[in-house]
Amino acid sequence: MLRAALLIGGVPVLVLLALWLEGSVPPRRAAQAVVLCGLAAVGLGWLWVYTLGQITQAMQRAEQSGFFLPSLNPLLPDAVDVADGVARLARSLAERGALVDHLRRADGAIVENLPDPLLVLAPDRQPLRANVAARRLFGADTAALLRHPALAEAVDRALLEGLPQTADLVLPVPVLRELQAQVLPMDPPLADGGALVVVVSDRTRERAVERMRADFVANASHELRTPLASLIGFIETLRGPAEDDPPARTRFLAIMAEQSERMRRLIDDLLGLSRIEITEHQAPAGQAVLGSIAEAEAAALQPLLQARGVQLELLLAADAVAAPADADQLAQVVRNLLENAVRHGRQGGQVVLRTTQEAWQGQPGVALSISDDGPGIPREHIPRLTERFYRVDRGRSRAAGGTGLGLAIVKHIINRHRGRLMIESREGEGACFRVWLPAAV
Repeated sequence: MLRAALLIGGVPVLVLLALWLEGSVPPRRAAQAVVLCGLAAVGLGWLWVYTLGQITQAMQRAEQSGFFLPSLNPLLPDAVDVADGVARLARSLAERGALVDHLRRADGAIVENLPDPLLVLAPDRQPLRANVAARRLFGADTAALLRHPALAEAVDRALLEGLPQTADLVLPVPVLRELQAQVLPMDPPLADGGALVVVVSDRTRERAVERMRADFVANASHELRTPLASLIGFIETLRGPAEDDPPARTRFLAIMAEQSERMRRLIDDLLGLSRIEITEHQAPAGQAVLGSIAEAEAAALQPLLQARGVQLELLLAADAVAAPADADQLAQVVRNLLENAVRHGRQGGQVVLRTTQEAWQGQPGVALSISDDGPGIPREHIPRLTERFYRVDRGRSRAAGGTGLGLAIVKHIINRHRGRLMIESREGEGACFRVWLPAAV
């Protein structure tokens, strides 16, 4: 305020002092004029400083409240224009701030809801944010993805060259995924300081379809060759030497029907395995009560149990519920394992099917085990049992009606459920197939 008073009254006071010194104004009147001028300068200075203080406080409040400036009524008439200008500026800033905030929220919503996983990286390669698809695909540990050598190299090149880069990634755990990552440098950086945007596309399904086509042709042509050759041979025989031999014709037609049924089962298993492999990287939804599934599959296999003279013992826990789980696929797991135990176990033997609650490495889950008292499996064959068409005894497996795909189907279903398959067996002591599946907490 003193500075404002000096600026306002300083010149008049100096003029009055000069006139007093020259004798143009009597000393008494000069003193009165100086005092009045000083008081007027102090008053005007106070009014000016008070008005500016009001405007300053109003601007500070406006900044804290989103640039909303309340109406001002300054005491100095000349300050009205200044106050109006400040109010207009505050309103303009408020509108622009609201627009920027709206655009920022809109951009955030678009990024968050993009169907493809997206990561935003800082200049030091640290992840700043990830959208819903990325969190669903990678969980909380996106750092593991960024440590992948191919992606790390693409990030380095993008930072160095300032150009978009592409990388093909293969993530083996928890299930095999094939991804394509695009690394896009941001110039200028994003509002949160993001210098790179990484967009990930899941190519697992497409690559699985490509492999499925090639594998289906190769496997079908190999495994169908024998039954087709048998059918062709019997047809030629029936057209020739056995044309007028009813007993031979009856016997050959029975064999042809058996071979045709074998081809049907083989094609069904191949198609089922292909469908499972396509969706293996996608976690299932829902839940499955293992006890109910086991009872239903045991009832469906009663004809085979009676034909083999096998006694089935069910030890089922009512609270063994797998989640997330696909009940239909888990029914196929139970069916394949139970059918294997009955077909390859001891004639007239015993099979035990058990379900329990069981944790795995601290994670809650349920367990399914199917054991038999058959001849067992040599140790060297156990690691390869889940391979397609792998058979310990090819002749015995075909005679039992197997296609060689049952355990491969089981393995891929369990992989999709993020579970575990364990096989325990000794020659002459039977075999036990144990399946662990995660359960909801």
